[in-house]
Amino acid sequence: MKKLMIAVLMMLSTSAVFAGDSDALKAILKAKTYREAASLVKSSVNSLATPAEKAKAYNYLVDLAMKAVTREQATIQANQLVAQLKTGKVQPYDTLNYYKGIYDAIANAIECDKYDNMPDVKGKVKPKFHQANQNKLYALRTELINAGQNYGEGNKQEAFNNFALYVESAKSNLFKEIAAAKAPDQYLGEVARVAAVYAFQNKDMDKANKYVDVALADTSSYKQALDLKIYLASQSLKTKSDSIQFANTLQGLYDKDPKNDMVFSQLAAVYQAVGKTAESAKLISDRLSADPNNYAALALKAQNAMNSATTDPTKYDEAIENFKKAIAIKPKDDALIYTYLAFCINAKAAASQKAAEQKAMMTESVGYLETARDLDPDRRRANWAYPLYQCYYTLYGANDSRTKEMEALVK
Repeated sequence: MKKLMIAVLMMLSTSAVFAGDSDALKAILKAKTYREAASLVKSSVNSLATPAEKAKAYNYLVDLAMKAVTREQATIQANQLVAQLKTGKVQPYDTLNYYKGIYDAIANAIECDKYDNMPDVKGKVKPKFHQANQNKLYALRTELINAGQNYGEGNKQEAFNNFALYVESAKSNLFKEIAAAKAPDQYLGEVARVAAVYAFQNKDMDKANKYVDVALADTSSYKQALDLKIYLASQSLKTKSDSIQFANTLQGLYDKDPKNDMVFSQLAAVYQAVGKTAESAKLISDRLSADPNNYAALALKAQNAMNSATTDPTKYDEAIENFKKAIAIKPKDDALIYTYLAFCINAKAAASQKAAEQKAMMTESVGYLETARDLDPDRRRANWAYPLYQCYYTLYGANDSRTKEMEALVK
């Protein structure tokens, strides 16, 4: 009896070691089309016995997808030869089928690689498909960019899918050796930024933020990515709590890039808007301590003083002083700064009881407002028309042609 038991156990052990493919895997490997095989993998992947079976199933999808790619590639190459030799006839090919095949091949190869690199029953990792998939697919990655551009606005979801897969594949285990050996990916940052834009348009804020963060790590796409990051962070400002969260996001960006004037300006303005005036003032003060001639800091200090002047008119002097310092650093840069400066001068003039002093201030104000008009003739940035009308009216009277011109604009 004991010998019989040992024999049975040996038979069971042997059958486990030499077991063939499971029924679920056999069904997948019998599928003739990619669609059929993909449907079977989706429905039965959890029934596959081991990570090795799952890797084999996903690799089968790679092979089926590559059949479409190879077929269209043959036509493309034949057409290129026809163009070079100027003989024969160019044959049509299915662009969408070509791009879909590449997408499916790469996506499934990444999934295959996940299981292919799992340890076997002995705890050893012996990938079977990693190298072959890496070799045949890496060169096709850039076609994901072409696919995304091809889909474009006509199919935003498919455009996003292809751009996103390009980004995901860049950091995948499947391609990591090649990526490490090559120069930095020159397309990655911009593709990630575009993927973030499409994710936002598709109302997927989590993915929009995920991909814009990838773009922020790339120096070539940093500036545009930073603009987008700030824009994304500002999209749900409905409550004070939202605004404070926005300020926290800006603070994090500023901590990483403390010389960035755009982030600094946004952060100071948001602090002011949510009532954190002390934080805004300190931020500006610290910036000016480090850089006394910082244009953005001077302009913000002047604006804060101008806003405070509604309750403390003596603040107009501080505002005027700092607006003038900002203009001296960047002359004729921003129509709004010139308009704000003129507004402060006009406010002081209105409070003056001396006609000569009032006329001198209004005359000075005209120069700044006319510069604002030249910089922004359509008043998209600054509404210089009404304060200029006030100046012309005071200096030249109601019937002067300049006053009439401004009057027509402000009516």
